[in-house]
Amino acid sequence: MHDHDHHHDSKGDHDHGHNHHSAPQAVTFDDCIRFHGHSCPGLASGYRAATAAMEALGVSRPEDEDLVAICETDACGVDALQVIAGTTAGKGNLIIHDYGKHAFTFYNRIDGRAVRITFHRNEEMEKDGIAGLRKKVFSGAATTDEQDHFHDLMHKEMVKVLHAPADKIMKIEEITMDAPKKARIFQSVTCACCGESVADAKTRVVDGKRVCIPCAEGTHPSRKH
Repeated sequence: MHDHDHHHDSKGDHDHGHNHHSAPQAVTFDDCIRFHGHSCPGLASGYRAATAAMEALGVSRPEDEDLVAICETDACGVDALQVIAGTTAGKGNLIIHDYGKHAFTFYNRIDGRAVRITFHRNEEMEKDGIAGLRKKVFSGAATTDEQDHFHDLMHKEMVKVLHAPADKIMKIEEITMDAPKKARIFQSVTCACCGESVADAKTRVVDGKRVCIPCAEGTHPSRKH
């Protein structure tokens, strides 16, 4: 597992000017939709995974990094996890290993307990030819009727995911795992090539000078021709 590298000029505690002890506001699936931009079965799956995991672990939405999510996909559901469980990229408690699997593991640093959630395949939608229909819709080749049918199927699946009994749509398994590495805080240095600030651990040495990775690889946006 990889950890999330925070880039700061000091190694003190995080302080974003907020009261870390204020009670977090309750969040809902509507909040997930607003954050993600649209509703879909994938987002609903992330919502169900997050709520089920938090219930299984006996935790509420934390403000800090006590709860960690390890996602085996980078699809829509990840956004619901960030909203519902507070496991976000910025805090370093969201880890993505894109194995193309709709699986989510949650680890509680407080007591070391973890649960892994996977989703059952929807054979009914496969029988409806959803894969071929999705391809036609997203390629622009679908007729109006096919588009309507696709969106109707997706809406029905989203409702099912949101309201079906947990055991009908997913497997919730308590597992044993090592604690994910905590986020580290690095000092800032100046890239000898572009002059931009960069975390010291994210530099490379080129011709005896410390440069950022884009400059070392020749991919810096402002220097590409």
